[in-house]
Parts: sequence; structure tokens; C-alpha cells
Amino acid sequence: MLKELEQARHKIIDEMHRVIVGQDEIIEKILIGLFAGGHCLLIGVPGLAKTLMIRTLSKILDLKFKRIQFTPDLMPSDVTGIDVIEEHPESRQRNLRFIPGPIFANLVLADEINRAPPKTQAALLEAMQEYQVTVGGRTYQLEKPFLVLATQNPIELEGTYPLPEAQLDRFMFSIYLDYPDTDEEKKIAETPLFYAMPEVSPVLNGEKIIQFQQLVRDIPVSDFVISYAVNLVRNTRPNNGQCPDFIKDYVSWGAGPRATQYLIIAAKTKAALRGDVNVSVQDIKYVAGGVLRHRIFTNFTADADGIDSGKIVEKLLELIPESA
Repeated sequence: MLKELEQARHKIIDEMHRVIVGQDEIIEKILIGLFAGGHCLLIGVPGLAKTLMIRTLSKILDLKFKRIQFTPDLMPSDVTGIDVIEEHPESRQRNLRFIPGPIFANLVLADEINRAPPKTQAALLEAMQEYQVTVGGRTYQLEKPFLVLATQNPIELEGTYPLPEAQLDRFMFSIYLDYPDTDEEKKIAETPLFYAMPEVSPVLNGEKIIQFQQLVRDIPVSDFVISYAVNLVRNTRPNNGQCPDFIKDYVSWGAGPRATQYLIIAAKTKAALRGDVNVSVQDIKYVAGGVLRHRIFTNFTADADGIDSGKIVEKLLELIPESA
């Protein structure tokens, strides 16, 4: 079955490249999030095809897809759904009927998530963590697989609401999209605006994705790799007496235990996607940036010195010995 997953990965990437130019590493990390069952936050300037990438993926996976455009006036009920009063035409008896919101899908695109106020952002918390929605005191289960892919514009600050720490922690990955290289941008420039996008073919369905997710969870991980992941996360915390000095100087809060869990499951998925059951420290290192960046909170000293959480993770990966 691992071979089947590896083949599915290649087919998905081939189909994605019919529409998307480049962005191989971004696609790889989104696939890791998908098969690990973890939500992803995509951060990049406008025009990098974040929305197009997610919409194309939904077609390839043959999943129920919904897009929510987050705006300052978006209400929680616009996301989760709402109870409406319905009158029976004969008995005139009135009952409440639940109308599901766009969160009831397999793949949900939360576009420009930081444009909505915290109250609306919080409407996603229960869905992302518990795979359910509570409206009017009643709980409704979400159909699996369920994945939230949110986008965020890092350069536009006016009219935005930064995601609180509890919301950020629900995302397994924070994925930063950079500008394309010269050759990729030439290919993009050759593509006319508003042209009809190529059709993509479905590769997987929801049932198969759930099977692959279970396969990933069943992959064993050695104590050596787990110890490295635990040591890496613990060294992000300034109150840990054994952490490097630069952590104490630049970090106000480090990553919590959920980060370790995500490191392990993401590393398992990375290994499974190449058809391997041997999870290595290199797999942990590959996913560490995406898992830890949004869980490390820097202080004013770091801001003054131009140090962000990404640079801190890179330095930790250089310093933390694999044998620890």
C-alpha cells in the first residue's frame, strides 16, 4: 500500500503541474498535511496562486470543496451554519432547521483568514480540532477527510486581525510561499491572463485518503527519532535551563507538546510519500520549519536584531545534535 501512496503522490504532482508552475516544495508540504490529517496555513504575497493551488488540489482529490472569503463583517454563523425557523405548511407547527455552513466540506479554503475578527476565526477552532460543529446547543459531525487550508497575506496589515496563538496552534504547518525563480516566472508570463485552465483528472477519493491516513499513523518510529524531536521542541523554550543562549535572548514563548506530535506524524508522512517506512532525523528536519515557525514567539530584542522564528528554527537545527 505504501507503493500505491508513492504512485498517487507522483500522479497528484503531475496533475497539479498542468495548472501550477513550479512550487514543488509547497505542493509536497500540502500533501504531507493532507495525509497526516493536519491543517495548513499558507502565507505569501498576492499573486502566488495560493487559492488556485488549493482549488486545483480539490479537483484532483475529488473532494467536496468550499471556499470562505474572510472579511471584517463575516459572522461565525456564516462559517458554521445557522438554525432557521421553519413552519409546516399544514400543521403550522414551527421547528428549527439547521442550514449547514461552508465548513461542511472535505476541503475548506479559508481565504485571507486574518481579515476576519477573532470571534469569526474562533468558529473554526472546534471544527479543526474536534471535527464537529456546535450550533444552538446541538453538535454536528463533519465528514472525513476534513482539511482546512487557510491563506494569509503577510504584507497587508490594515484591516487585519493577527491569528491568536490558540488558533495558530491548530495548524500543523505554516507554509511560506516565495516568489518563483526566473525560469518559472517566464513560464507564468507566457500564460495569458483569464485563459481557460487545463482540466485535471481525479487521482484519489475521500475513502482512499482516509486509508492512507491510517497507513501513515501505523508507521513505527524509533526511540532515537522521537528523542531528537522532543529535544528539538524542548530547546525552543526559554525556561528550559539547557536551551541555547540565543533562545533565552530572543524567544518569549516556545513550542508546546502538540508541536512534537506534529513533527512525528509529519515525518512519518514524508517517509510514506516516498514509499519508505524508515522515518529518519532528516525527515524531522525537513518538516521542522513548517511545524515550529508559528509556535515560536520572539521578543522585542529579536525584532530589533532582525531575527524571526524561521531563523531561530534554522539555527536550532544546526546546533541540536542528532545523538541527543
